[in-house]
Amino acid sequence: MWLINSSIGRKVVMSVTGIALILFLTFHCCMNVVALFSGKAYNMICELLGANWYALVATLGLAALAVCHIVYAFILTAQNRRARGASRYEVTVKPEKVEWASQNMLVLGIIILLGLLLHLFNFWYNMMFAELTGMAVGHLPHEGFAFIQDTFKNPVYVVLYLVWLAALWFHLAHGFWSSMQTLGVSGKVWFKRWQCISVVYTSLLMLAFVVVVLAFAFNCAPSLC
Repeated sequence: MWLINSSIGRKVVMSVTGIALILFLTFHCCMNVVALFSGKAYNMICELLGANWYALVATLGLAALAVCHIVYAFILTAQNRRARGASRYEVTVKPEKVEWASQNMLVLGIIILLGLLLHLFNFWYNMMFAELTGMAVGHLPHEGFAFIQDTFKNPVYVVLYLVWLAALWFHLAHGFWSSMQTLGVSGKVWFKRWQCISVVYTSLLMLAFVVVVLAFAFNCAPSLC
């Protein structure tokens, strides 16, 4: 199958899964913004998205998208390295007009993966997993607001999340427009436009996440008043 065996097919899979993950991040961002203004409303959303069959199906689908995106990223990276062979060691000058993020997507991807594991430990493990297994945790599984407070009271977690969000910004700002180019949506006219849209959209998305982290870190979120 060309989606698996060909380089273009793998890039298409990477692009489609990447866009799907950006859409999820957008939903997650909107959910987090709710926590800024109402802990009760945020907990209601967490309860709605708890260990219900539809939430479990969505979680499994999201996990499949993430695993597929990660696996294909490593495959494409290995493929590119094999294609360059020993010549990659001969390069002493960085190519012109090549984004820093494009040259460091693997490193950014590893940072993002580690941040994702930390996030799953802080929230999914204490919420959905705890509800499924009946495991005792510090709060009721649907009390996501309390878990947000606990997590960002720790300055180490605050720094780690900010580093994670910075890596996500670089990754998405490049990956968004690159996905559109791979899918053939970006022509001569729209190439620069998609680059601009990618930077603006990613910046607003990550800024919202950063505001949530810092608002709870400094105890100044409106929902805490």
